[in-house]
Amino acid sequence: MELDELIPRLGAFAQAKYEDPAARVSDVHKMPGHAGFSYGFTVTSHDTRESWYLRLPPPNVRWVGTADVLRQVAALRALEGSSVPHCEVRWSGDDLEHFGRPYFVVPKLDGAVVGFAETSWVDGLDAETRASMARQAMIALAKIHRVNPGRAEYLGPPVPFVEDVKRWDRFMPKVADPERLRLVPEVRSLLLAGLPEGARVGIFHGDFQWSNVFYDPGGTLLAVIDWELTGIGATLNDVGWIATFNDPEAWSPEREPTGVMPLADELVELYREAWGEELRSLEWFRALAAYKFAIISGFNLGLHRRGRRPDPTWEQTALSIEPLLERARSLLSG
Repeated sequence: MELDELIPRLGAFAQAKYEDPAARVSDVHKMPGHAGFSYGFTVTSHDTRESWYLRLPPPNVRWVGTADVLRQVAALRALEGSSVPHCEVRWSGDDLEHFGRPYFVVPKLDGAVVGFAETSWVDGLDAETRASMARQAMIALAKIHRVNPGRAEYLGPPVPFVEDVKRWDRFMPKVADPERLRLVPEVRSLLLAGLPEGARVGIFHGDFQWSNVFYDPGGTLLAVIDWELTGIGATLNDVGWIATFNDPEAWSPEREPTGVMPLADELVELYREAWGEELRSLEWFRALAAYKFAIISGFNLGLHRRGRRPDPTWEQTALSIEPLLERARSLLSG
């Protein structure tokens, strides 16, 4: 939605929600990271001035899967009353009155994420602070996994392990540079041959990585954000995901994590300490994460090159497709 269309809609929305016909909206802007479908705005009403974050689904798509923003609401509502740092949903709905599509609004935070790769503001922090940031993140993740999934029934039934392997098959015909994914059949077979038994099922975030944990400038965790891929399923999916994104053996030299933030083995140990039990079959979930992201990278590279979703960063990310699949094979081969 363009800002010239959104601004008057936000004005009417604010006046309705604040029950103040004089409420004013200002500082409306697109937020980074969501292709323009998240917005920041400020409301002034009487003597109150508050800043908010609005999330909308993309236009002209079915409101399912990642485009169903109410899935994020379900996860965030399930966290209410817990000690997990998160954004509390202030308003949400599937009515079309305000924006012509479902929406939710949470307070706008002041701070930053660490990022896909380490960023300069984190470089300036001492090692003790960065270690504390990692510990806070993994403690928060363990707490998310202890939340009763019955509080988020909207998310649907658990994702079966076999489906979490096979559901990526449909992307393979659309990948770019298919020769880079030549190990996919072998890794897929190894994953299916070693399906884990007895893994804990609960609410998982789905994209738990440094880009989705939000800190204040001093390194205090303010919120786990961006719940687009949340669901009910094996909670170790999240541990495997963040481990993979911080595993030097899984990436090409162009993307290899620098070690400014703690790396995979330390993150896994922090989670194990927070969880208080051994993590059975973790290698399988780390391999699954590497397998998934290799295919995702090939698919998004194809979208970029066909002009469907231009984003040149996938050209560099795709250099890690082969290392990701090789790492997955290594983890599964023991």
